[in-house]
Amino acid sequence: MSTATAKTELEGVALAAPDKERLSALLVGQERPPRPSALSASMTFGWRAMLKIKHVPEQLFDVTAFPIMLVLMYTYLFGGALAGSTEEYIQFLLPGIMVMSVVMITMYTGVAVNTDIAKGVFDRFRTLPIWRPAPMVGYLLGDVLRYLLASAVMLAIGMIIGFRPDGGVLGVLAGVLLLVLFSFAFSWIWTMFGLLLRSEKSVMGVSMMVIFPLTFLSNVFVDPKTMPGWLQAFVNNSPVTHLATAVRELMAGNWPASDIAWTLGWTGVLMVVFGAVTMRLYNRK
Repeated sequence: MSTATAKTELEGVALAAPDKERLSALLVGQERPPRPSALSASMTFGWRAMLKIKHVPEQLFDVTAFPIMLVLMYTYLFGGALAGSTEEYIQFLLPGIMVMSVVMITMYTGVAVNTDIAKGVFDRFRTLPIWRPAPMVGYLLGDVLRYLLASAVMLAIGMIIGFRPDGGVLGVLAGVLLLVLFSFAFSWIWTMFGLLLRSEKSVMGVSMMVIFPLTFLSNVFVDPKTMPGWLQAFVNNSPVTHLATAVRELMAGNWPASDIAWTLGWTGVLMVVFGAVTMRLYNRK
């Protein structure tokens, strides 16, 4: 490039500089776009959680194949021995096993949180001008789809092998709604552990230690009246027992006011206590 040509280009740039300054002033003077609302930010992160399922469909194994296996295995293994026939036992078992399955898959919320922390994704979230709890709430909203899918799969299999809810469609919907609401609150426990523990294996290990005793020591499979007195005292006051009883009775067409009240009470306590602890850990992470 010749000296004359270079001088001409520099003059062109110099002549264009005022225009650039005016353009910059206009851009700086414009108002920033409004911050997203808490609902909008939470729904966006919920959609992100759903997209992760789309790109890794293997995650749906726990809400499709696993529930089907549980229903068929427990119905045909214990139905004849405990109730005389599988048709009789499935009426008692299905609402309880649905509660057990959905409560068990809540632990994957904590695993997902821990994985994103390990990858450094949460560091980016913390720099965004959004409602602080939005990423956490988004995880839980995304998992609501998993809970609904697992419930639908188990109800479909149950109907095929003989489950007949006397409460009809409204009773079934009420039971599923109560189950999803409790599971949403219960998931806050695992978001706390996802922030607290160092690896996803640790989160899964702690989750199993809590979930297995809590779900098996309940009235999911059998009536607590057949248990020893000391065990009945624990089982009858377990949140999973109250939830399973409420879902079972709603699907049967009854209104178990006491168990519904207990379940909603546990739901409120879990959200307040573990939600607050989770956000404290998140802000200090």
